[in-house]
Order: sequence, then C-alpha cells, then structure tokens
Amino acid sequence: MPFKSQAQRRKFAQLLVEGKISNETFEEWNRETGATRLPERVTRKRSTTKKRSDTSTKRKRTASKRRATKKR
Repeated sequence: MPFKSQAQRRKFAQLLVEGKISNETFEEWNRETGATRLPERVTRKRSTTKKRSDTSTKRKRTASKRRATKKR
C-alpha cells in the first residue's frame, strides 16, 4: 500500500528507526509510492449524508405563518 502523505512517510520512517516495523515493510510501501509528489497532510472528506435540505424547513415555516395569518 503506498503512502498517502509526507507526514505518513515520516511516521513510518520513525517507526523503522524505533524497530517497530521491518525494513522490508518500509521499502515495500516506499517502492509502491514511487516518486509521486505527496501532499504534506491528507484531510478526511466531509460526508454529505448529514446535510439537511433547506427547502423542507422553509416549507414548514411558511405553512405555519399561513395558518397564523388566517386565524387573525
């Protein structure tokens, strides 16, 4: 699996120095990444499933306003 960012590459290099991962693992990841230019950090993508539609809330508000004006 290739590295996704420069920060991840540095973390793996640190783990290699500490002896927590093998040299083969680091070299495999480094080989698969190749010479591609990596971003410094990778951020998570925002999920679009939590967005509320504004039209449904606007309809509810206008409907309640209509009822209030009719009662007067």
